[in-house]
Amino acid sequence: MSEFVVIAGLSGAGRSQAADILEDLGWFVIDNLPPSLIPKVAELAAAPGGAITKVALVVGTGPYHQDVLPALGALAEQARRVRILFLEASTDVLVRRYESTRRRHPLAADQSLADAIEAERELLEPVKAEADVVVDTSDLNVHQLRARIVDLFGSDAADEGMQITIVSFGYKHGLPLDTDLVFDCRFLPNPHWVEELRDLTGLDPVVRDYVFSQELTGQFLAGLVPLLALLVPAYIAEGKSYLTIAFGCTGGRHRSVAIAEQVATDLRALGYAPKIIHRDIER
Repeated sequence: MSEFVVIAGLSGAGRSQAADILEDLGWFVIDNLPPSLIPKVAELAAAPGGAITKVALVVGTGPYHQDVLPALGALAEQARRVRILFLEASTDVLVRRYESTRRRHPLAADQSLADAIEAERELLEPVKAEADVVVDTSDLNVHQLRARIVDLFGSDAADEGMQITIVSFGYKHGLPLDTDLVFDCRFLPNPHWVEELRDLTGLDPVVRDYVFSQELTGQFLAGLVPLLALLVPAYIAEGKSYLTIAFGCTGGRHRSVAIAEQVATDLRALGYAPKIIHRDIER
């Protein structure tokens, strides 16, 4: 039986680029397939002697939109593994992308571009709710998107456990949209206000020592690590393929970085292999 990745999301958020990347990684890509034919593709892929083991389906917003979720439900019963990758971006970013390419939005017949984007966002909310992983491409260039897709699907195995990603970020740069659990670290004293620490990051030992010298830090981790030890196996038992845990502070350079690194260490001690992204450490 084959495994499938379904690429869904907002128009202009990068579905075509994601499909190209997966094709480069050896996935058999089918774009704009009517949902009613999705189970047929699974049937053909599962035929004896078939050479196609990994299939990526690109699902757009069109007249068959209401048929997507039922078709994906049928696909899940036929395939070895089905994951939904949902791509989104902020409205202002999507407007700029459409203006630069001069393409027409599929829902822009009788409304403004911004209204069309918001209408599509609402229309796709049920699909997003079923997604295994949501990637916000607002701040990603094509190279960063490729790195993210390769990270998610490049060395994949059907029996691989849940992939855990830990993200540090700065609230002043915006809350990351593609996260499952978010923890606010702004209750800790800010190294930014210590002159000799300001230009360093949470990766520097002296900053880490400052963050972990706070009594609150130890109390926070003493409660958080057992919580994650409880939640992660529960998510795995529910069949979740990806879990993203985010830690935020004001700028995303000190407290959140130090905490994210420590939580990754604690999760490794529990037998997991989390990946770490420090989103705003260079800002």
